[in-house]
Amino acid sequence: MEHTIAAISTAHGVGGLGVIRISGENALTVAESVFRSAIGKRVTEMKGYTAAYGKIYDGEELIDEAVVLVFRAPHSYTGEDVVEISCHGGLYVTRQVLRVVLKNGAVSAEAGEFTKRAFLNGKMGLTEAESVMDIISARGAQSAKAALSCREGKLRQRIDAVRDTLINTAAHLAAWADYPEEDIPEVDAGHLSSTLQNCRDEMQKLLNSYDAGKIMREGVDTVIAGRPNVGKSTIMNLLSGCERSIVTNVPGTTRDVIEETVLLGEIPLRLSDTAGIRSTDDPVEKIGVERAKDRILKAGLVLAVFDSSRPLSDDDKELIGLLSDAPALAIINKTDLPTELDSEYIKTHIRHVVFLSAKEGSGSEELERQVAEIIGTSSLDASQGILATERQRSAAENALHSIDEASSALRLGMTLDAVTVMIEEAIHYLLELTGERVTEAVVHQVFSHFCVGK
Repeated sequence: MEHTIAAISTAHGVGGLGVIRISGENALTVAESVFRSAIGKRVTEMKGYTAAYGKIYDGEELIDEAVVLVFRAPHSYTGEDVVEISCHGGLYVTRQVLRVVLKNGAVSAEAGEFTKRAFLNGKMGLTEAESVMDIISARGAQSAKAALSCREGKLRQRIDAVRDTLINTAAHLAAWADYPEEDIPEVDAGHLSSTLQNCRDEMQKLLNSYDAGKIMREGVDTVIAGRPNVGKSTIMNLLSGCERSIVTNVPGTTRDVIEETVLLGEIPLRLSDTAGIRSTDDPVEKIGVERAKDRILKAGLVLAVFDSSRPLSDDDKELIGLLSDAPALAIINKTDLPTELDSEYIKTHIRHVVFLSAKEGSGSEELERQVAEIIGTSSLDASQGILATERQRSAAENALHSIDEASSALRLGMTLDAVTVMIEEAIHYLLELTGERVTEAVVHQVFSHFCVGK
């Protein structure tokens, strides 16, 4: 018999309410040991999806007022009997309520143990379980939509469609090979090849969505670069929504890297404002310039800023040269001033260009659109279910590789038995992806990343 577990399921901080969740065979009994209803109703007599107001006691000592909500197995988040105690949200009070619950028979839940039990009790698949933390940590509407679609089973449906096709194909191949005397349709090589290609295309689509989906969840390392006084710090402040960088007319004001995480539309940018790139004899500024160049080479996105009101300088051209292999967007800033810049030179070297007045805020929508295009999120349909974790990506890659091996075996004229082996291997990886065939070590690894209380 598994222990009855308990944990604080709300954020550890001061708030209006704190929730202590209890799950397991003795959840109702444990809750009844600490809770006294205002109308004398016992927790063990309460029906599922009902609540009662009362008080929490440690023996005869009053701890707090509370509302108890009961969920009876199997109609609960974990599939077990669950009780949620809502008390006042102070740090001390919630910890005291948890302490008395543990004192009366529950044990502390491990990280992710409630969701782990939901998975083990068949309440959700592994991909749905993994999406729970993505819902909690979502930074914008798109990342929340992607996580919620996975929680609702959209990713699982896409994977199951490929898996079912491969299972039917493998079954036909096995039946045709094992029972030649039966009236089983002969395997058509052309049809088999087409089926494998369709499965391959779907797996490739899933894999193609991974990088863009990861950016929506985690953000992209972004560097703002340019020579001094082109408006880098003003752009940093515009995107941050506050004065994060110092803005002056003195060249070289920014000596080191200033970092901030901002949301550009639905895209989290881990933004770095760097020292102005220019030739200098100042030893301190020179270190800042070298750090800026190093950041450019390592960045996932470079916002290269140029001053529309001044001609291109050698420092500008040096920056353009650094961007030959980088995912970059040229921002031609200060469009509110008379134009002196040769923008055509920039356009011939950098594919994506946007005109902006950081001072007035004009051009921000085009900036957002082009950033989304560069990093691949503009075509991402978050509602269709996308791969969310490295574990999922690895299993999907392995399945795709096995499908490719099956196609190669068929194309090279190898026996259908060899093709079947590769198809069955692909099925294995897809079952691993959804958690239908997964080791205990993998399950532990998945849920170890969860917060306690979820």
